[in-house]
Amino acid sequence: MSISCQKHLFSLESGIHYINCATMSPNLKAVEEAGFKGISQKSQPHLITQETFFDTTQPVKEAYAKIINCPDPERIALIPSTSYGMAIVAKNLAKKPHLQAGQEILMVQEEFPSDVYAWEEICQEKGLIIKTVAAPNTLQHRGKIWNESFLNAISANTCMVVISPTHWADGTRFDIKAIGEACRSVGALLVLDGTQSIGAMPFDVQQIQPDAIINVGYKWLLGPYSAGVAYFGPFFDEGTPIERNWINRVGSEDFKNLINYQTAYRPKADRFNIGERSNFILNPMLTTALGQITAWGVANIEAYCHQLLEKPLQILQENGYWVDDLPHRSKHLVGLRFPKHTDPVKIQQALKERNVLVSFRGEAIRLAPHVYNDQNDIDMLLEGLLAF
Repeated sequence: MSISCQKHLFSLESGIHYINCATMSPNLKAVEEAGFKGISQKSQPHLITQETFFDTTQPVKEAYAKIINCPDPERIALIPSTSYGMAIVAKNLAKKPHLQAGQEILMVQEEFPSDVYAWEEICQEKGLIIKTVAAPNTLQHRGKIWNESFLNAISANTCMVVISPTHWADGTRFDIKAIGEACRSVGALLVLDGTQSIGAMPFDVQQIQPDAIINVGYKWLLGPYSAGVAYFGPFFDEGTPIERNWINRVGSEDFKNLINYQTAYRPKADRFNIGERSNFILNPMLTTALGQITAWGVANIEAYCHQLLEKPLQILQENGYWVDDLPHRSKHLVGLRFPKHTDPVKIQQALKERNVLVSFRGEAIRLAPHVYNDQNDIDMLLEGLLAF
């Protein structure tokens, strides 16, 4: 099955060429509608029952579990942000068996800040070291060399690997299957930031076997801001949550007995849900978005993005731009490097004049299309990039 342009399903202003899903997706009209319905529900509080507090959460967990091929939705928690999810991991890393001072948390260079700041306290407390694997100082076979360097850096002294399958700034694709196997061979935890990959690049949790996945919802999951999801594997089953809220405790669905305070948490990932996780506005919006992704098929979304960019990238390379080779870059998020002697400021201005929205991250122009983009969007992108 293939899909055609789905622009008509989104609320995008006409004449805007938005090729920037890696920053924030536009809303599907159906997601907007779900949000409006949730807002109006609060106007009728007598219709909100104790069952309602649970009815909004389970669909999110089930929909995300389907996208990552997780057979157990109870391994999914609701979180508001990457920093929140990574804080849960940090809080529980201290319980890792045989954790010792001098062991390393392994990351790639220029990882997203929330994936870096999370470890400051645990490193100070336990004497752990953050080790980063730098990108190659050459563009030739850049992704291939970076992958090899990262795999070679995993050792018996690695206590945890934190990595994004797709680098958020330039689209470098990391071989997380091989990385996962290397982690298991040395007893290291594997923690993934799925924000820039899951939803636009096929992912199978049973094949990769990560210990945790942290995933915000407002980018490739097409959901609202401040609504995200996380997967937590068996390592976290008896873990300590950030919040000690009431709804994550055993028996919380029985409101009349809430004053019979419980020490036990609900099983698996349910202990890690954010407080007020029953959000009657954001949860239905995210559920609707995840359902649409499933209906399209993640592989089809990736194929659509690849089809949009394949020929234009060839044209850009012929005109001096650099892009890494497949399979060492993703198909939905691509980092372009400027030709020599090109003025980036002039390129930015040319794109702005044509209402083309992309991101500039580090030394790369980040292209991030989705199924709401069409050939006209790409033509305007090319016109701007080739203006000088």
